[in-house]
Amino acid sequence: MTDTTNPGYYRGFSNGAEVIDISENLTANGAQALQYIARSCRVDGHNKGNTVENLEKAIWFLHREIGRLTPTEGP
Repeated sequence: MTDTTNPGYYRGFSNGAEVIDISENLTANGAQALQYIARSCRVDGHNKGNTVENLEKAIWFLHREIGRLTPTEGP
């Protein structure tokens, strides 16, 4: 049976770690980037989706996080 709430590509990392264990300690943008990276860069083959597209999405979230952390100059 497939676990649609916690699919295999988010589980099975070293020491039993799951992506949720890490991402719940990050900002929203950081967590989203991590999830896209985790589902597309696994060495065990349990990847999901288009790797390049997922990495581009991760980069998009990282840019948003950089923008959030970078002070803008006012008028």
